[in-house]
Amino acid sequence: MQEIELADFNHKLPEKLPISVIMEKRPSDHAWVNFTYQAIGVVVDAQQQGSQVKKIHEQDGVEQYLFPGLSVRLHVDECESYYHNLMSPKPGCYIIASEPETLDEMPEPYLVSLSFDEAHAYLEGDAEVYAVEIPAELYRWTEAFILMHYVATRKSKRKLKNWSEQPEGKTTVSGKSP
Repeated sequence: MQEIELADFNHKLPEKLPISVIMEKRPSDHAWVNFTYQAIGVVVDAQQQGSQVKKIHEQDGVEQYLFPGLSVRLHVDECESYYHNLMSPKPGCYIIASEPETLDEMPEPYLVSLSFDEAHAYLEGDAEVYAVEIPAELYRWTEAFILMHYVATRKSKRKLKNWSEQPEGKTTVSGKSP
């Protein structure tokens, strides 16, 4: 695992964090499906052992499964989205899962992101996206990444030009006379 130097801190920031996703399967009261599925959490998994899905809990027909072998990688160009995520009232992780072939199959997570923008892009593409609470260790790691890379920029409106003052037919695409 490659590490990134964090300025003004006494530790190094890992480039990515290994994680596992917890998915829950519940019996459904709906006539057309037997079960419903939901992502219920993400855990940082430093000692990832294998990539086999494991049933970790079962009670009253509700089953929970651990999907290991995933990782979260942060990108500098997504810093603003990470910042807004952490500053929101409920910071979260966004789990993107494969669309199952039948309604009774469990969606399989294949990506975890901390970016609002990335999650929204997957939603627009009709992907299954689940939002879960961000674990404390992942929050601190993202916060350190933001402190290292994010530079807020002031948004400014461009000045509007008065197009009515230009002679008709004498303007170019840039608005300047030829």
